Amino acid sequence: MGSPFDLDDDVSPPADQPAPSPWLAALNSEQRLAVETTEGPLLVLSGAGTGKTRVLTARLAQIIAQGRARPWQVLSVTFTNRAAREMRERVQRLVGAAAEQVWLGTFHALGARILRRHAPLAGLESNFTILDVDDQLRLLKQILTEEGIDAKASPPQMVMASIQRWKDRGLPPARLPNAEAVELAGGRGAAIYRIYQDRLAALNACDFGDLLLHCLTIFQNPAHADILADYQDRFRYMLVDEYQDTNVAQYLWLRLLAQKHRNLCCVGDDDQSIYSWRGAEVGNILKFESDFPGARIIRLEANYRSTPTILAAAAGLIGHNLGRLGKTLRPGNAEAERGPPVVVRALWNGAEEARWVVEEIEAEQRAGTKLGQMAILVRAGFQTREFEDRLIATGLPYRVVGSLRFYERQEIRDALAYFRVVAQPADDLAFERIVNTPKRGLGDSTLQALHVLARRQGTGLVEAARLLAGTDDLKPKARKALADLLADFARWRTLLATMAPGPLAETILDQSGYTAMWRQDRSPDAQGRVENLKELVAALEEFDNLGGFLEHVSLVMDNDDKSGGERVSVMTLHAAKGLEYDVVFLPGWEEGVFPHQRALSEGGLKSLEEERRLAYVGITRARRQVFVSYAATRRIYNRWQDSLASRFIAELPDATVETLAERGLSGGFAAASVPAWAPRPSVQAPVAPERSYQPGERIFHQKFGYGRITAVDGNKLDIFFDKAGAKKVVDSFVMPAENL
Repeated sequence: MGSPFDLDDDVSPPADQPAPSPWLAALNSEQRLAVETTEGPLLVLSGAGTGKTRVLTARLAQIIAQGRARPWQVLSVTFTNRAAREMRERVQRLVGAAAEQVWLGTFHALGARILRRHAPLAGLESNFTILDVDDQLRLLKQILTEEGIDAKASPPQMVMASIQRWKDRGLPPARLPNAEAVELAGGRGAAIYRIYQDRLAALNACDFGDLLLHCLTIFQNPAHADILADYQDRFRYMLVDEYQDTNVAQYLWLRLLAQKHRNLCCVGDDDQSIYSWRGAEVGNILKFESDFPGARIIRLEANYRSTPTILAAAAGLIGHNLGRLGKTLRPGNAEAERGPPVVVRALWNGAEEARWVVEEIEAEQRAGTKLGQMAILVRAGFQTREFEDRLIATGLPYRVVGSLRFYERQEIRDALAYFRVVAQPADDLAFERIVNTPKRGLGDSTLQALHVLARRQGTGLVEAARLLAGTDDLKPKARKALADLLADFARWRTLLATMAPGPLAETILDQSGYTAMWRQDRSPDAQGRVENLKELVAALEEFDNLGGFLEHVSLVMDNDDKSGGERVSVMTLHAAKGLEYDVVFLPGWEEGVFPHQRALSEGGLKSLEEERRLAYVGITRARRQVFVSYAATRRIYNRWQDSLASRFIAELPDATVETLAERGLSGGFAAASVPAWAPRPSVQAPVAPERSYQPGERIFHQKFGYGRITAVDGNKLDIFFDKAGAKKVVDSFVMPAENL
């Protein structure tokens, strides 16, 4: 669909009117109003695909070109360095070199610029160092050790996450409420935070959270009122992008700076606030009018990306949220074709879903859609595995956006290294990778001794380890740890012939302590790593032996497309924000998967509304076609579970949806058992069997194939399948073998 936003468009005014500025001529009426409303607080509610970047750029050019402020009197805040670069380049094309003098950058970059000017007031020198995440964690570990804090009871990652949350809320140690840290680090959370900040100052360093926190401390100190007044006087106009993603510290920083001139323009979309897990506070945008009395709200509702059908589906879904300011997207082109309906596909299981998605991608490709204009968007990273395997099996090139491919992820490579040593003891590279993961006290000196002995003996590391563990060349603790590890590998190796690969993999990861290591980790991505490990175990269920699976992985990794040509994009919904594609696939729309069960359990209604916003983001990534799918059964955490269709499917307006289903499925499943505060999905139940089943009958199941019923318990059947063995399934998902 064409866009009216291109500045190269030949837009000529009537002859009797002066030619408007080029940045105004390209705007629609809503956008132009947002650009020309320069005075006073302004909230621009910019829906998906409505041209918010064009508005920000044009507004900045308008302020400078009209001489309302000198370039250095304008502050423009973006959320990424890339967005800052793009905006500066676009403004330069409009107003020239003056754009170089605008205070334009991310919150962190602008905070650092201010802080370096006043570093002594924060106990720093102007050449202070900004520590990265690894350095921060290493420093904190030193402090916890010195203070005698048990790292198992108080993992450093968990303590660091708490400290960063306090900083995101603008809370220095002196202002931290006593109740905030009572359960952290044995009740010493506040003291650890204070020591950490003191140590940073002694190193003449700060972390990213300090870049705004120190500025706030300076601005809020009455002794430095002149400094705040200087910046308030300087910044006559302020522009903020992605306001819905600001945290409390960012909000306070902006509010302080805007107090004098009050010319604060915030652009954002409350319906796309999806980052609460990293400190974003949707309330910042919802309370804008009360925070800035007299504020004006302008809604950008003309969407130039998606078809009317997609917009109607998205509007119907997000309309179920209560915490929103409200807007309704409409086509920017009044004559736009309605477009195909949102396809909702019910399938028997996750493998069938992956097969169907890839078949649809192939069909779209044959119809002329480029692979680079198609995307698979999942709720959680572990879901990519089945789609990656299927894409590779069919030879379709793909890329994982915002993350590594499934088998390239650290936790998967570590797990595979364990499996490789079990299957092939001579695999030195694999053994070296995990000999001290998790930590066993087998450090560099032990590994060096192993290499020396292996070279002398002309043998592999595992054999060298066996020899070294029986000598006094190692300290007793290291010797015992090495002997225990070798005993573990020997025991696991005896299970190769008797245990199925899935349970064996689970046993190895559990008994080695590797899964527990990530469960105890409190870093933001630790839970995702645990889910990935469970998905890896599930993947092994499809193979007869461990060796076959490892060969499969080797082939998968060797089949990576290096051409750099068109590729299907695979990513999480969070990573998809800001992107757009012709065709979007949204698999896994089931209760517990999406909306995610952990989010609902921890956050209740607030989290449900954020999950719905995430669904809204997914739908509005598509220009032309959306495919939503869900499965009747899914292996979750390596256990087959009957799935319930996501409530979000029932919230899509009927007029926008076309429902497809496999034979025996009605297109929907039983409504989820959800908390009283949550709307219940109104999807249909599975088709009831035409007759009751009896033990001894032969049946057919779409996933497990042929089998014989061994017991009946209500609508649950115990079945011994010819190939899959004993399973318990719902009678709705089987059919008499005689009917086939």
